[in-house]
Amino acid sequence: MRPGEDLDRQPIGEFLAQLAARLPAPGAGATAAVEAALSASLVGMVGRFTTDEQHAGVIREITAAADARRDACLEAAAADEAAFSAVAEAMKLPRDTAEEQESRRRALGAAQQEAAQPPRRVIESAAELVALAERLLPIAKRTLLSDVAAITAAARAAATTARLAVETNLPGIPDEGARAELAAAVAGVDDLVRRADAVEAAVRATLRR
Repeated sequence: MRPGEDLDRQPIGEFLAQLAARLPAPGAGATAAVEAALSASLVGMVGRFTTDEQHAGVIREITAAADARRDACLEAAAADEAAFSAVAEAMKLPRDTAEEQESRRRALGAAQQEAAQPPRRVIESAAELVALAERLLPIAKRTLLSDVAAITAAARAAATTARLAVETNLPGIPDEGARAELAAAVAGVDDLVRRADAVEAAVRATLRR
């Protein structure tokens, strides 16, 4: 069974119930991944309804990329649940002595570094999904333009939520190189948001004509 397959088959109501429950996971990281998966699914839907033969090659590329990103985001959601559970377990470690405190610090730092990876991958997926929406915008049917804007809205939500999930873990990561890499990943989110906003603005302007 591939990673994320359980989540792929899980009813949405069950996931939402788990999200609302007093459980360490799923949480914000898994939510960001699901938001990105929704964005990817919208890309696939718009692409498959765009049947103009002159754009067939581009549409095949776009839908294939979207399907791959959807799978990657579901895997990231599953990985985030596992990684955050590991953080929660590390936080429970004893810290009565200096030796226990140091051991707990190392374990927690390693767990937080691992926990930052799934949301980092979600940010990468969200950036590609915005790019796919930008490619769809000039060729999608007018009746699907609101869905193109919805692609970027969901990708924007995924990226900003994932950024918070990464930043939450950054202070506890002792590896300076890993912190720098993660900081660079979240630094690109503001540009992603601007691009997502531009697609939405273009769609709304077209719909008002």
